[in-house]
Amino acid sequence: MIKIGDVVPDFTLKDQHGEPFNLGSQKGRKVLLSFHPLAFTRICSVQMKALEKNFEEFEKLNVLPVGISVDPVPSKHAWAKQLGLKKLRILSDFWPHGGVAKELSIFRENDGFSERANIIVNEEGKAIFVKVYEIKTLPDVEEIFKFLKGK
Repeated sequence: MIKIGDVVPDFTLKDQHGEPFNLGSQKGRKVLLSFHPLAFTRICSVQMKALEKNFEEFEKLNVLPVGISVDPVPSKHAWAKQLGLKKLRILSDFWPHGGVAKELSIFRENDGFSERANIIVNEEGKAIFVKVYEIKTLPDVEEIFKFLKGK
């Protein structure tokens, strides 16, 4: 599994609007990769709404939060609309199925989706925070802010 200090491999995934998101082009700011198992599920919905609600706070800290799951772009689009997401980009790791999650060794082969995890990538493309949560545990946004403000 990816560890603190590891370089996070560059990737390009499409967001809920079908627009490409390239990790490597985000140099100069931190990126929070917030992995969630599946769209349209309760805990994942709360997880993404928390990122949307706190988007400006992340921006103040020079951090771009993004959600990532194995759902296809049309599902991401419908889900983002249902959640009322205006700023948060939610990325589709659909094809190759779970490719980014697999590269980071956080893909659950038996389930067909990623772990619930938060990974913060620094300005140089290295992981500075890695935490995998129990699948039914909602990640605490305050934990992320506490970490970011302590750095």
